[in-house]
Amino acid sequence: MRTIRRATAQAHPNIAFIKYWGNRDDQLRLPANPSLSMNLGALRTVTTVTFLEEEGPDALILNGILVEGPARDRVEAFLNHVRRMAGFRGRAVVESNTDIPAGVGLASSAAAFAALAVAAATALELALSERELSILARLGSGSACRSVPPGFVEWVAGDRHEDSYAYSIAPPEHWALWDVIAIVSEQHKAVGSSEGHRRAATSPLHTSRVATAPDRIARCREAIQRRDFESLTEIVETDAIWMHAVMMTSRPPLFYWEPATLMVLQAVRRWRDEGLPVAFTLDAGPNVHVLCPVEVADEVMRRLQKVPGVQRVLSSGPGGGARRIWNS
Repeated sequence: MRTIRRATAQAHPNIAFIKYWGNRDDQLRLPANPSLSMNLGALRTVTTVTFLEEEGPDALILNGILVEGPARDRVEAFLNHVRRMAGFRGRAVVESNTDIPAGVGLASSAAAFAALAVAAATALELALSERELSILARLGSGSACRSVPPGFVEWVAGDRHEDSYAYSIAPPEHWALWDVIAIVSEQHKAVGSSEGHRRAATSPLHTSRVATAPDRIARCREAIQRRDFESLTEIVETDAIWMHAVMMTSRPPLFYWEPATLMVLQAVRRWRDEGLPVAFTLDAGPNVHVLCPVEVADEVMRRLQKVPGVQRVLSSGPGGGARRIWNS
């Protein structure tokens, strides 16, 4: 067995302010609408890809455990595309370590495929731009394209594979906006996001959500650029509720919320009425992201820890993009 190339990369998950939900093309993961997000610098995935000059199945090792089944198959399908781009034949060993709970709506796949895209492309000496890496990462997980650029990131929906990519609208240091995450469940969701995207169009609310997304993108972009927390609050909460309304009215419906989810949402609204600057959003899962200025992040964390049903609390400010940290 002879090692051909090896590279290591890291990436962060992201929290979407304007959501990605539903595809126009499931295979290429071309989204039904544009989206906008913030990378979370305190959470990360570090992935090493080793390409070997030998035939055989790829291996996936996650946090020291050999993974088989659909997760490994998804990684292999992604690496097949990278190998075709590089004209390489051979197997790969992927070793990934992460502190992001998987399958609970915390964008673990976004960080995973952003890191994998950078590591695999680097190992096979593909000289890809940030935009090209974003496009590549999207093939593994749609939201992974948003974890490639740094900071606050917009994903252009595009009409073709080459036109659907993400780019940074502001660097991490632009705004000390904090995401305090209330974990109410770490149980892997029974219906994953990929299946949820396929169901989206069956909801009677899907068409109107998609049609009005560009307006919310424009208003969200402006709020970020102006560091206008009050305007951001209205936009992100509306968009999150709308996405979950689409899920709940799909056929068959998806119900990701737990009783504790609603308790956190009600608490956030009560705290805001009392004068605390907070806003909520949720991705495809039961856990609640509470956005706030960094100055009140410790207070928000303290309050969330007292809400019944909250198991633990994570906290993060804006993070950088996916990057290579070692190769040989």
